[in-house]
Amino acid sequence: MPGPLDPSLPVAMFDSGVGGLTVLHECLVSLPEEDFVYLGDTDWFPYGTRDPRLLRARIEGIASLLLARGAKLLVIACNTATSIGEDVARAVAAEHGVEVVPVVAPQAEIAAAITDSGRVGVLATPNTVESGAYRHALEAQGRPLEVIEVEAPDLAPFIQNGSLFDESAVTMARAYCAPLRAAEVDTLILGCTHYPLVAPMLQRILGRDVRLVSGGHAVAAAAQRTLEGAGLARERREEGDYRFLCTGESAAFREVGTRFLQMPLGEVEQVEIPARH
Repeated sequence: MPGPLDPSLPVAMFDSGVGGLTVLHECLVSLPEEDFVYLGDTDWFPYGTRDPRLLRARIEGIASLLLARGAKLLVIACNTATSIGEDVARAVAAEHGVEVVPVVAPQAEIAAAITDSGRVGVLATPNTVESGAYRHALEAQGRPLEVIEVEAPDLAPFIQNGSLFDESAVTMARAYCAPLRAAEVDTLILGCTHYPLVAPMLQRILGRDVRLVSGGHAVAAAAQRTLEGAGLARERREEGDYRFLCTGESAAFREVGTRFLQMPLGEVEQVEIPARH
């Protein structure tokens, strides 16, 4: 059995690319005293159309690398990774005595609580939709809900690549939003951590009365509850540190990541993900 965790250890977080920085940003605001280490698997981006079997092995390797370096909490800041491999990440974390905070369940809890009509939309990658993770999480909320899921295979790559917000981007977003508008959802789960970057465009298309539920606020709150419940929250008053790892080219990650985080990234360490078993 692993020994007790040191509260001075950082919170580890990973995503397929830079989208999870929208989650990290909320955690830095909500838990400013904590240290964070973030891994962006840019070499394997995007996760949304990857072979799930290979993706599960990749997630296992990422969790192994991060926890071997030392962490007191593992945050899966990626909706596809949560949907496809949360159980794999939890198995690795259990070897180190570390809890896992995923992104799907906290969003589902908030969406179920705030919807008035019971019609909840989910905009996500193909792998996330096909996994049924959000549908199952919403069904577990204890109230009748109509769930409308829409696959958006091109949206995360568009955002990650820093493409211009031209008329073709609006046309793409309108096409993804069309079935959500037709279903008259009053709540939409942004089922990819990249999507908050285009939230203003989605809000305009869907109308101001549709509530958007992003992963950042939900995960930050869940992480805070988990740390406090385990007695692992840091009590110091000064700001904590944050550092970055990536599997792709570090300069490219720094350039795009700075735009997502809206804070300086500093040095970015390029790493290779170890194969498990």
